[in-house]
Amino acid sequence: MTASPPPPPPSATTCPQGQVDPRRTSCPQARATSHAPRRRAPPPRPAPFALLALAFALLLPAGVRADDAVIHLWHAYRGVEEEALAAILDAHRRAGGPRVELLALPYDAFGSKLGAAIPLGEGPDLYIDSHERLGDYQKRGIVAPVADAFEGPAAFFANTIEAVSLGGAPWALPLSQKCVALYINLDLVDAPPATLEGISVLRDSLPPGAFPLVYESQSAYAHAALLGAFGGALLGPGDSFGFVGEPAERSLDLARALIDQRLVPADADGALVTNLFRAGKAAYAISGPWLAADLALAPDLHYRVAPLPAVEAAGGAPMRPLLTVEAVMLSPQGAQRAEVRALARHLASASAAQIRQDRARTLSARADVALPPGDDLLAAFAAQAAVAIPMPSSPAMRATWEPAQRALKKVLRGEASPRDATEGAQRRFDDVRRPPPPAASPTPLLILLGLLSLAGAFALVRRARSGELLPELRRSLPAYRYTAHAVVIVGLLVIAPLLVGAATSLFAGRPQDGLYVGLANFVEILTARGGPLLASGSFYVVLLVTLLWTLTNVIFHLAIGVSLGALLSRPTMRLRGLYRVLLIIPWAVPNYVTALAWKGMFHRQYGAVTGLIEGLNHLFGFNLEPIAWFSRFSTAFAANCATNIWLGFPFMMVVTLGALTGVPADVLEAAEVDGASRWQRLWRVTLPIIRPTLAPAVTLGAIWTFNMFNVVFLVSGGEPDGTTDILVSEAYRWAFTRDAQYGYAAAYAVLIFLMLFAITRLGELRSARRAARDRAAAAQAGAPGGVR
Repeated sequence: MTASPPPPPPSATTCPQGQVDPRRTSCPQARATSHAPRRRAPPPRPAPFALLALAFALLLPAGVRADDAVIHLWHAYRGVEEEALAAILDAHRRAGGPRVELLALPYDAFGSKLGAAIPLGEGPDLYIDSHERLGDYQKRGIVAPVADAFEGPAAFFANTIEAVSLGGAPWALPLSQKCVALYINLDLVDAPPATLEGISVLRDSLPPGAFPLVYESQSAYAHAALLGAFGGALLGPGDSFGFVGEPAERSLDLARALIDQRLVPADADGALVTNLFRAGKAAYAISGPWLAADLALAPDLHYRVAPLPAVEAAGGAPMRPLLTVEAVMLSPQGAQRAEVRALARHLASASAAQIRQDRARTLSARADVALPPGDDLLAAFAAQAAVAIPMPSSPAMRATWEPAQRALKKVLRGEASPRDATEGAQRRFDDVRRPPPPAASPTPLLILLGLLSLAGAFALVRRARSGELLPELRRSLPAYRYTAHAVVIVGLLVIAPLLVGAATSLFAGRPQDGLYVGLANFVEILTARGGPLLASGSFYVVLLVTLLWTLTNVIFHLAIGVSLGALLSRPTMRLRGLYRVLLIIPWAVPNYVTALAWKGMFHRQYGAVTGLIEGLNHLFGFNLEPIAWFSRFSTAFAANCATNIWLGFPFMMVVTLGALTGVPADVLEAAEVDGASRWQRLWRVTLPIIRPTLAPAVTLGAIWTFNMFNVVFLVSGGEPDGTTDILVSEAYRWAFTRDAQYGYAAAYAVLIFLMLFAITRLGELRSARRAARDRAAAAQAGAPGGVR
C-alpha cells in the first residue's frame, strides 16, 4: 500500500560545530593555524549546483547520437528470437553494413516509448513490432512508408501483405506470422476432433480433474477464433463495432455451452492453460507458439499441433483465429536514410527468414522460404495461418477489446443474454469512439491568466515599495543558495508534471491532433457523459465505490495496526522482535507481487481459498461450493479489500509502536492506582496521547488507499463489468484502453487531486480547531478561579 519515501538529497560535509563547507572533506577549523587571523568567511558556494547540472543532463532526451552512421533498432524480442536477430545483424555487418545498436524494450511499453521518442527526433531508425499497431502509429506520425525497402508482393504471403498495408500500400515489411492452433496431448488422445463439439465424447473417458479442452475462454482474442467460424469479426466495416448481431450471439452461445457442459474450465487464463496442459489435465489446448516454449520444460509430455477444428454449429466452417504479423517499420527520420532502408530490406529477406526459422522456430511471412522437413509444429501453424484473419490495424481496434471482453465475461457468467451483452458493448464502444467536444476559445483562460499575473505583479510592486522586500531577499540569499537545487528538481519532477496534467485536461483528442476544449472534459465527467448520473461506470458511482473502498480499508488498517502495536509493545511478551519482523513482511513485499499472489488464491477452481473450502467439506462433511469471487460486486470488492488490508496494516502497526514509546509510564501507573481498568487506560489515556501521531498516518493511509491502483487493477481488474473500479483505475482505462483519451483521463486526475487536497485541508482545519479548543480549556483550567 505504501511507497518508500524518496532518499534525502545529497548533503554537504558538516563540521561538528554545524558549519558547512561542501568544497572540503574536513572541517575548516581542523586546518586553521593558531596564528592565522580569524575573519568571517563569505558564504560558501554549494556544490549541489553540480548535482543540478547532472540532473539536467539526466532529464534531457536520451539517445543523442555521436555517430550518425550508426543505425538504431528497437525490438521486444527475448530468448531465441533475440539471438536470431543478433545473428541476422551480425551477417549484415560482415557483408559491409553499418553498425547497428539494439535496444530491447518490454512489449507493453513499446508503443508509448516510440510515441515519446520519435516525435522529438530521437528514438530508433527502424523497429520491429506487431502489425495491428500500424494504424495508430500512422495517425501519430511515427511510422513512414517502406518505399524501396519493399521487395515486392510476390515474395510474401498475401495475408501478411494485407496485414501491413494501409490505404492499399505497404507501411511495414512482414517478418513472421503468429496465431493460435490446436495442441493435442498424445498421452490422452491420438487425433484432433472432427468438430469442436466432438470433444464432448471425452468428458467421461478422461482422468478425474482433466478437461477435454482448455483455452482462455474469457479472452476476446481467443474467442475471435469461434467468432470467425460464424463469419463475425470484432471490428466491422468503417471502424464500426463488429461484436454484435447473429454471429456474435451464436459464438457466445457456443462458448457458454462448452463451459456449462464442463468441457472447458471457467476463468481460464494463459497460465492456467499452460499448467493444465503441461500437467496432463487437458486433452486439447488452443494456444499460440508461445505455449510450445513453455512445454519444453515438460520433456515427458507427448504432444503435437494441428489446425483448429471445424464448428458444427457454424455449418462445418473452420475456426478462424486472428493473425498477428511481426513486421519491421521505419521511423520518419530513418526512412530518409538509404542504409536504414537497406537494413530493413535485409531483415525481411529470405536469408534472414531462414535464420529466424532455424534458430527461433518462427513461421516466416515469406512464401519463398520452405518449411523444415519433418517439422510438424511449423507445418501446423502454417496451415492455420493460411485461414487466419489478419487483425485489423485501425486505431479503432484498441477501443474494441474492453467492451468485447466485458460482454464475453457477462455471458459466460450468466449475468446477461448474448444479445443484451453485445448491445451493451456496442453502446460502450460508440460512447468511447464518439467525436470529442467542439473546440473552445482560449480567450477566457488567457484573460484569467493575465489577471492573475497582474495581481501577482501588483503584490510584488506593493511589497517592494514598502521597503521590506529587498532586505528580506538579501537576508535570504544564503539560504536560497542551498535550496535552489531542491526547488528546481522538485519543480521539474513534481510541479511541472502537475501543471502539464492540468493543462492536458483542457484538451481533447489524441496528443498529435488535440484541440483546446476548455472545461468540456470536466463537464462531461460531472454530467456522466449525458447519461444517467448513477449509471454503471459514471463518475459518481465510481466515486462512491472509491469512498467505500478507502473507508473500509482505513478502518481495518487502523483497527488491526493499533491492536497489534499495543500487543507487541507489552514488555512481558516473548519473541517480540520475531513477531515484528514477520508482521512487517506484507509491507516490505512489493504490492504488485502481493496482488498477483492473492489473485491466484481467489481463483475459483485452483485457488488456495477453494482448496480450503474443499478441505472443510472433506473434514466436516460440509457441502460448500467454490466461490466465484469476481462474478459479483460483493465478493470481488471483498477480495480487493482483503488484499489491501494485508498490505496496509503493518504501516499502522509500526506507527503505533513508535507512538506508544512516547506514552509516559507514570501516567499509566497513576491511572492504574486510581483504579482504571486495562480497557479504560487504553481508551482514556493511551489513545488520546497517541492520537496526534496517528492522525497524519491515517491521512497518508487514506490518500494511498484512495489511489491504490495496483490492487484493484491486478486482483479484480474492475470485475464484474467495471463495478469495482476506483477513480484512478477508471482514469487509467480512459488513457490507455479507450482510444487514448488523455485529456479526459487528465481531467479525472485533476478531480482526484482536488478532492484529496480538499479532504486534507479539512482534516488540517479540524485538527487546528481541536488544538485551539484544547489550549483554551487548558488556559481556563490554569486561570485564577478556574477548575483545577
